[in-house]
Amino acid sequence: VSDAENWFCECPKLYSGKLCQFMTCDENPCGNGATCFPKSTQDAVCLCPYGRSGILCSDAINISQPSFSGTDVFGYTSFLAYSTIPNSTFYYEFHLKLQLANHHSALQDNLIFFTGQKGQGLNGDDFLVLGLRNGRVVYSYNLGSGTATIISKPLDLMLNIHVIRLGRYLQKGWLKVDDQKNKTVTSPGRLVGLNVFSQFYLGGYHEYTPELLPKGSRFQNGFQGCIFDVQVRTSMNQEFKSPGTPEGHPNSGRSVGQCKDSPCSLIKCRNGGKCIESGSTV
Repeated sequence: VSDAENWFCECPKLYSGKLCQFMTCDENPCGNGATCFPKSTQDAVCLCPYGRSGILCSDAINISQPSFSGTDVFGYTSFLAYSTIPNSTFYYEFHLKLQLANHHSALQDNLIFFTGQKGQGLNGDDFLVLGLRNGRVVYSYNLGSGTATIISKPLDLMLNIHVIRLGRYLQKGWLKVDDQKNKTVTSPGRLVGLNVFSQFYLGGYHEYTPELLPKGSRFQNGFQGCIFDVQVRTSMNQEFKSPGTPEGHPNSGRSVGQCKDSPCSLIKCRNGGKCIESGSTV
């Protein structure tokens, strides 16, 4: 070597190496199709795909009741994406249960589910969205001639599990949350059909800027907690089914875990009884 090295490259953020030639994620340490995110010049974070967990996403996990972590520090939401819900143009009904991660950030401005025309927001795009805002459930849809919105009363935070039922027939929508009264709305304008082509996103959204969602459906964060027993039907004389093709199977997901089994999710009280969790007695 002719001359002693009397120089070095001071690398900008996210680059490393003698000539700043490496981005941490270039030599992707993440396995199983995870998203690699450069946290710093020396460090990367793996955002795991559906069915995987662990620092490098090498652990397989079986998910029957998905647990969502909201929006991470990089702005990515945890989500599941299912195939488009077919035949929801004129009629649909959804049932689902929620368990909140906490009573503060989990109620701020959190997306529960979304489906739209292209999955990204141009005004006038048809969409269907459910979320939480300031402790209330918000259900909105746009059939192309204006947004209809129903907002529930504040959730009773003494309940461990919340049950949401919602639906729509032509312009008329309805929402029932826990033991609250059923609320209804009629969408503005003259259009009566919901035309959506995007996947059905549960818990969050694959893009990490809420601005890509149509106006009226922008929740800032992903859901924090567990969502389970999601059921849908698109005609009154149909059985309720889980979303997905095959049924119950998501196409993809990110940063989703398995919910800690809650006793009440496993127990069906009879004769109108209501399961209430007493909490740990230890």
